[in-house]
Amino acid sequence: MPLSKTPIWCAASLLALTCVTACADPGYYVVTAYSDPGLRTVDLRYWTVDTPRAPATLWPELGLGWNVDERWYTGVLASYIGSEGTATRLSTLNWQNDLVLTGGRYPVDVALHTLVTKDYSGGHALEFGPALQTDVGRTQLNFNLFFARAFGAMAGKPTQLKYQWQARYRWMPALHVGLQGFGEVGRWDHWPAWQKQSHRAGPAVFGKLPIGGRTSGDQPVQWQAAWLVGSTYAQHGSMFSARVSYGF
Repeated sequence: MPLSKTPIWCAASLLALTCVTACADPGYYVVTAYSDPGLRTVDLRYWTVDTPRAPATLWPELGLGWNVDERWYTGVLASYIGSEGTATRLSTLNWQNDLVLTGGRYPVDVALHTLVTKDYSGGHALEFGPALQTDVGRTQLNFNLFFARAFGAMAGKPTQLKYQWQARYRWMPALHVGLQGFGEVGRWDHWPAWQKQSHRAGPAVFGKLPIGGRTSGDQPVQWQAAWLVGSTYAQHGSMFSARVSYGF
């Protein structure tokens, strides 16, 4: 690609993805139903979207979380946006709350997930819905169904429906392997054609670092990474995500 065209592609990529920021930020990480009472965390996150004929768009993120008790997790997250050819800037501020409703009384645990987003392009968004989790032997299974509603500058956009799923096999105490998938199917009550929807999936790995600290097993540093292929908001491409969490 000629160098003279690079800024144009960067601007176009950022503009296209910023238009959906209110319903896309923060990054794509599977919400889980369980809470670790009293644990506080510092999260460093990084995810990218890479589409053909455009530089990768990058989202570094920094968050603070608190597991208030065995049912309630709350956290705040600052999400930044940039690309390979443009400066990184603050994109959204986010407040997440997850409330476990069942507490291990049933084969499938259910949590209520909410996320309030302030978009610095002038919009706001609310994401909410059920997060489901169960175990089959050494495999943890998750499926989440979330509704996203934009307000403010993007108030005219109808409520959107998106999903997450994960299969995580506990291979050994310090290393788990699995698969993840994410998708956006469009308007919640009237899905568009398959070609206009977004679906992607790929492998994921999870681990712990043997450093003394607060969490169970004296391993407060946990990490995960995933590589997903498919489509993002109806554009073919790939997504990489990584997360490092320190608990205290």
